[in-house]
Amino acid sequence: MALRSAQGDGPISSRWDGGAEKADFNNKKKKKVAEIYQALNSDPIDVAALRRMAISEGGLLTDEIRRKVWPRLLNVNTSDPPPLLGKDLRQMSKDYQQVLLDVRRSLRRFPPGMPDEQREGLQEELIDIILLVLERNPQLHYYQGYHDIVVTFLLVVGEKLTTSLVEKLSTHHLRDFMEPTMDNTRHILNYLMPIIDQVNPELHDFMQSAEVGTIFALSWLITWFGHVLSDFRHVVRLYDFFLACHPLMPIYFAAVIVLYREQEVLDCDCDMASVHHLLSQIPQDLPYETLISRAGDLFVQFPPSELAREAAAQQEATRTAASTFKDFELVSAQQRPDMVLRQRFRELLRPEERTKDVLTKPRTNRFVKLAVMGLTVALGAAALAVVKSALEWAPKFQLQLFP
Repeated sequence: MALRSAQGDGPISSRWDGGAEKADFNNKKKKKVAEIYQALNSDPIDVAALRRMAISEGGLLTDEIRRKVWPRLLNVNTSDPPPLLGKDLRQMSKDYQQVLLDVRRSLRRFPPGMPDEQREGLQEELIDIILLVLERNPQLHYYQGYHDIVVTFLLVVGEKLTTSLVEKLSTHHLRDFMEPTMDNTRHILNYLMPIIDQVNPELHDFMQSAEVGTIFALSWLITWFGHVLSDFRHVVRLYDFFLACHPLMPIYFAAVIVLYREQEVLDCDCDMASVHHLLSQIPQDLPYETLISRAGDLFVQFPPSELAREAAAQQEATRTAASTFKDFELVSAQQRPDMVLRQRFRELLRPEERTKDVLTKPRTNRFVKLAVMGLTVALGAAALAVVKSALEWAPKFQLQLFP
């Protein structure tokens, strides 16, 4: 299957050989850009459409668009300037030395060829942003890898906006990783094997026999793959996807990577060292758009609520960021467009399918293990997952918004 794109008109355009095909691609790109700006310029802003654009093929296309859309996806007011950094914050912060060490080791996260002076200036900004967010939110605890997420925002949107976006992200999507212990992080990792088991029992059983566990995916999860992917275009493409979706979507994406590498895993010696070594080395030439679509399909098929019973070492649901996503949705300014998409999703279903809340798959049929759901073509699989689940995540009183 051909590799599809991460951002802009990079690798994706290599698929188009003839002039007519290139023109068709450019027209599709222009159409998508127009749709994004139409959603941004609508009154009120069509946040649901922006989510759909962020999830669908190619994501948000350019960093210029991301600077406009990412704040909307996180419900951040760009006209509200971030607070000023206290003069003595570096001296007072208990995390300063660790942050400093991590940021100094982050050279590979900056574009090749960037002048040393510019990079060093960005590293200083990175340190200050992290310390400010931690100082303003004492309930959050720094973890190694957090800087990989912050630097991605810094390179895309700049220092001022990064502070506001990362603070919102840290108190919602990333909150579980910033607890005093790793209990919630381990709990989220425990969703990985049940997802794999639902799709490919043979692969699941092999990994269980090898006793490989899930620690190989830890750096994927806590950095949103920023630490393990070398091409920045692929990183920001995934950030488009994750920002538009449920907080647990990164673990679904981790699962589809493992499923995509099924044959490699099964060809390994069935022992922990061999399988862990293989899975720890994430390929850089993954078919990202295909995997994004499949992650969305699996979220629709096997939503977190269905997997919770199978996730090992379950913790109280109220302690995870997934449970607070309903509150995050409530304060998002626009909810009505989600209902419009929800209705469109229902209209796509055949009458006999409208009563089905979960798409199912025979576990014994390996040929359908990663089939793309025909119902998800029109709006994008993960977009439907966001839309279809909006009411389920919302508090009871939010139902009044949807007659």
